[in-house]
Amino acid sequence: MDAIQQHMIDSYRAAQRGEPAPPLPGRHDWAVAREARDRARFDAVIAGRPARGRRRAALRSLIARSRGTGGCGAPGHSPAGPAESR
Repeated sequence: MDAIQQHMIDSYRAAQRGEPAPPLPGRHDWAVAREARDRARFDAVIAGRPARGRRRAALRSLIARSRGTGGCGAPGHSPAGPAESR
């Protein structure tokens, strides 16, 4: 049974009981995604970690580690110089 079929059954049941119909499937998806993001930021602040830019910082450190530069990991910024970084 997919979401639409379940919604139809729930709507029928609500109509029989005189209750309001449930919201359509997917209606609140963006609100749930925003709440999850806000909760993750809140948890980071409470734990003493930066609330923003954590994914970018983690990606930057992974790139730097894979290139072995130990620095910012951007092209042309390796200690060996721009010619040897390729």
